[in-house]
Amino acid sequence: MSNELAISSAVKSDRIVLLQNKKIVEYHEEYHNNDFTVGDIYLGIVKKVVPGLNAVFVDIGYEKDAFLHYLDLGPNFNSLNKFSRIVMSKKPISYRLKDYSLLPEIDKLGKVSQLFSRNNQLLVQVVKEPISTKGPRLSCEISIAGRYVVLVPFSNTINVSKKITSKEERQRLVRLVSSIKPQNFGVIVRTNAEKVEVAELDKDMQNLVDKWEEGMHRLRTAKPRERIIGEMNRASSILRDLLNDNFDSITVDDKTVYDEVRSYVKTISPDHEKMVKLHNGKSKLFESMGIEKQLKSLFGQSVSLKNGGYLIIEHTEALHVIDVNSGNKSNSEKDQESTAFHVNMEAAKEVARQLRIRDMGGIIIVDFIDMRSHEHKHELFQCMRDELRKDRSKSTVLPLTKFGLMQITRQRVRPELNITTRETCPTCNGSGKISASILVSDEIENNLTYLIHKQNTKQLTVTVHPYLHAYFTKGLLSKQRRWFLKYGRWVRLVMDSSLPLTSFLFSDKHGDEIDLSTPQSIEAISETEESEEKDTVV
Repeated sequence: MSNELAISSAVKSDRIVLLQNKKIVEYHEEYHNNDFTVGDIYLGIVKKVVPGLNAVFVDIGYEKDAFLHYLDLGPNFNSLNKFSRIVMSKKPISYRLKDYSLLPEIDKLGKVSQLFSRNNQLLVQVVKEPISTKGPRLSCEISIAGRYVVLVPFSNTINVSKKITSKEERQRLVRLVSSIKPQNFGVIVRTNAEKVEVAELDKDMQNLVDKWEEGMHRLRTAKPRERIIGEMNRASSILRDLLNDNFDSITVDDKTVYDEVRSYVKTISPDHEKMVKLHNGKSKLFESMGIEKQLKSLFGQSVSLKNGGYLIIEHTEALHVIDVNSGNKSNSEKDQESTAFHVNMEAAKEVARQLRIRDMGGIIIVDFIDMRSHEHKHELFQCMRDELRKDRSKSTVLPLTKFGLMQITRQRVRPELNITTRETCPTCNGSGKISASILVSDEIENNLTYLIHKQNTKQLTVTVHPYLHAYFTKGLLSKQRRWFLKYGRWVRLVMDSSLPLTSFLFSDKHGDEIDLSTPQSIEAISETEESEEKDTVV
């Protein structure tokens, strides 16, 4: 099975896609101004104590206060709270917790009102991002994730991932981790650590201890609402969790992101450094890899299956509902039971894939086609469980009910992803009436004439829909060549299937979009280019 990672950068966000055998299995969009991602550690300040909920609301800088329940404090909250107060008071103490005396665990049935009052400061970690109208969800059970281990300060326990099933391997890992574990740090051994040598485990653990120490240095002078330890970006976290010998390539279209990813891969796995590639093609990265087209087909309300069936996906505030339909598949099997079974098996794999791609969480109800055979029902249940084991998010699956419904719960730590697949007409804005589409060619040419003759703009690039791109470039004497003969300058054409059919974008030689609705911006570009030409002549 081939694994590829593609990262496309834009001004506001980075789009990250994980492909297996050229098919999208994970899609993430990471906004550059998102400061409240899962794993971030903040110095929060208590704004409200709610005894009725046995919880407090904590201000960490988000527009809505974050929620912290008593049960999320963790058993070693007293040790964490005392240590953070000593650090903020600037008293001498070992940030690596050497010889630090842990306090007794808190009462499991205690009350928040006994521990907190308004304006108390405390160290908290984001465990769920802001979703809908809710603020972030917090925990005081701090953990820092690495490639092979997760470090848990103020604990001394060692736990091994349940996905490592070999008794001998579990015992080996516990023995190795016990020999290298720092004092007063607990460790969770991840699935990736299976068959890994002690030197690699130790290197990963020391990196995490260094990260914790740097955060404590920052805490020493920090103000409330400041981020103390930041979780790595989404691309790096995917590489941390999934990078192995099955990876074929990591392709990036931005030089800055390319350098960051290459540097990180070199740190965690030097053997894979050469697979990081910078995309320099004429077409956009997602276009050249066929990703844009896949995204448009995957995020609609209706999702087609390979052999004729289809899924209908609906979302409500409480849960997600997925309906499985046979479509034109019903004529290809010998009987109704066989048809239902084969469509359901194919649908189960696609449902598991959709949950990962859209990052759907909470309660999911899947209405499969009715089957009578108990063997078929059990096989379908096992298939769904096997497919969800590939998912990094935790999930629980229940067998089919007598009504043919399957109930799934999936961990939800960030908002569900959605891509609008129905395009609003750029001219009428949904009114249903547009100017003649045949005139779009004339409109583009009028803008070219204005920018080249009136504004003397050099090295223009026009981004258009693939249909328009074909119209302008096909043929021996294409429209693009005629423009060259007319204007004496080559106009570069780039296709982008995310654009509506009659939309187009002009950009200058720096790649900056030209706002055709604002003459001042065009004049500014022209003046800049003229001044650059004068500097060159001088």
